[in-house]
Amino acid sequence: MAPIDRRQQVIQAAAQSFAMFGYKATTMDQVAKIANVGKGTIYTFFTNKEQLFDQILVDVIQEMKNIAHREVHQESAFFENLFRVLDSLLEFRRDHDLLVKLAQELKDFGTLQAKEGLDKVEKVISDFLTRELEKAKASDEIRDCDPQVVSFMMIRLYIALTSDWNKQHEPLSKEQIKSYFRLFLMEGIAVVT
Repeated sequence: MAPIDRRQQVIQAAAQSFAMFGYKATTMDQVAKIANVGKGTIYTFFTNKEQLFDQILVDVIQEMKNIAHREVHQESAFFENLFRVLDSLLEFRRDHDLLVKLAQELKDFGTLQAKEGLDKVEKVISDFLTRELEKAKASDEIRDCDPQVVSFMMIRLYIALTSDWNKQHEPLSKEQIKSYFRLFLMEGIAVVT
């Protein structure tokens, strides 16, 4: 029988607790109970809840990076890659309980750690998009632009269409979201006469 990796057991339990209860309501006692370990075991690996939460975020961010890199094909055009990455990240975000819970906690309570966690996730996405935009610009696939500004706008558009819109309307499908990205980023809305 393989030895039990207590550190990984604690991380998995913490991820479950943060996803169920949010940052604010998660306690080390809860994590210990879910992990089926003594609270002291947690402290052998992590000095506090913040450090444990940061480790969970590192894992989530790495998973997102892996998804993005997996979906980018060097032989494909920028927008084809963008749509593949968006599809995968949409699914990941929709299905990842921690990100959903953090967004809800930020909205309901304004918890600083939830905001900082979501900001870290957004920065990773922004950095990735900026690099991809720089490559697309260098290969003349897109117009001359500031990749950081365009990356920022892409993320804001993505959040607006996947989250903000849902507060007052029926959620958009993945295809609808992609069509609006195409309209706003590739075609524009002006009728050329």
